[in-house]
Amino acid sequence: MKFERLSGILLHPTSLPGPYGIGDLGPQSYQWVEFLARSECGLWQILPLGPTGYGDSPYQCFSAFAGNPLLVSPRLLWEEGLLQPPDLENSPDFPAERVDFGAVIPWKLSILDQAYLRFHKSSTASLKQEYASFKAQHADWLDDFSLFMALKEAHAGRRWTDWAPALRDREPGALKTAWQQYSQDCERQAFRQFLFFRQWSGLREYAATQHIKIIGDIPIFVAHDSADVWAHPEHFFLDNSGNPTVVAGVPPDYFSKTGQLWGNPLYRWDVHTADGYSWWLKRFRAVLSQVDIVRLDHFRGFAGYWEVPGNASTAEIGRWLPGPGKHFFETLRSALGNLPIIAEDLGVITPDVVALRESLGLPGMKVLVFAFSSDPDNPFLPHNYEQNCVVYTGTHDNDTASGWYRRVSEKERSFYRKYLAREGSNVAWDLIRACWASVAVFALAPMQDFLALGNEGRMNYPGNPSGNWSWRMPPEALTDKLALSIQELNFLYSRRLVTSDVDQDRS
Repeated sequence: MKFERLSGILLHPTSLPGPYGIGDLGPQSYQWVEFLARSECGLWQILPLGPTGYGDSPYQCFSAFAGNPLLVSPRLLWEEGLLQPPDLENSPDFPAERVDFGAVIPWKLSILDQAYLRFHKSSTASLKQEYASFKAQHADWLDDFSLFMALKEAHAGRRWTDWAPALRDREPGALKTAWQQYSQDCERQAFRQFLFFRQWSGLREYAATQHIKIIGDIPIFVAHDSADVWAHPEHFFLDNSGNPTVVAGVPPDYFSKTGQLWGNPLYRWDVHTADGYSWWLKRFRAVLSQVDIVRLDHFRGFAGYWEVPGNASTAEIGRWLPGPGKHFFETLRSALGNLPIIAEDLGVITPDVVALRESLGLPGMKVLVFAFSSDPDNPFLPHNYEQNCVVYTGTHDNDTASGWYRRVSEKERSFYRKYLAREGSNVAWDLIRACWASVAVFALAPMQDFLALGNEGRMNYPGNPSGNWSWRMPPEALTDKLALSIQELNFLYSRRLVTSDVDQDRS
């Protein structure tokens, strides 16, 4: 698919401001979309929207299909009558600058349970019919997910491999008994999903009215402790107890001297190939029903992936094995048409990965904070770009632009100053301007860089098991001055979001 020249901002919904401890899909998300439109940015990039598990990471979710109930807006539930003002009066004193997941999770889930009780007691017939239709439409993943989450709750959050063998192995009799025993708990889980998808659909529709396209994210791998692996163990390399025999990661690279041990179970690609990649087709359909463009995380894994023994403590020892390659993408295209994909091709990139991406015509990624560590041949320097690429100042996985400048050597800082003819007093906006001026079809930057934040605003430190994903944007950040500054860049470098409404406003 051919993209038009645009710009955008990377900001996960959890980072939005608001009174309830975590960004959500309520009024602040609509204000955010309006800010993008005022700035004449046509793109909003987010991270995966799934229900987060270990370490609160959106890349370790309990399902590849479900939504994160922590994103459901209490304010919108109140406006619909599913909550009453007293329900929200005794909320914890949440910090404004970060997400305190330990406080947010129990409070938010208790609020959603109150909404569920009020739904059953007093909601309208039309809303109940809407809920029934949602369950029927999503039954192929929702039933397994609801039971999985109900069982996790009944087992105090323990991994599914620690459940009784009959439940772990999904013996039909045990599943039937569990459905009967935990029917109300399954309903609560399904209702949370109904609320998430209902609110996300409303927000996405509003973004479309503002001509904003949403870039979503498909992680190549899924979490071991997920409904996906529990419900479909045949798709993964597991032993008789359900534990991975081999796991995903990457060898030593820019991010880590010992590699990154992700720990996700690896796919049995022979099984996926034999059934025509049916699970993957469902997954792409699901994500493309939520977003307009997909960043396909760890694209190189479809050409070749790093296999690490299941009992390894680091990712240093492993082996490269071939992925499904072009046949996988041809199957997707045959079923779904031309796919709006950005290939995340960072890390250890070999010629076969480049050949696969180019054969598919997919744009790869450039990260500007990687550009100044060597010499003018560095592929991340703008003069080496091709048009069919997407450039970022940085991503959720690395330093902010200002944090990068403070951390790296003087040699690297000097190269940046010479290359961009800048003195280093406004690093974040220097890098943003360089991205916007480049030939790359899309130019994006994290919101932290527009605010010129240091690494206090960093979203994730790969390899750190905790303390990530908690940054929140200050409530006063979305000023008219900032919108005009971004709008000017979009005008100067032909990245304006051009609509009849915008043109009329300019006249």
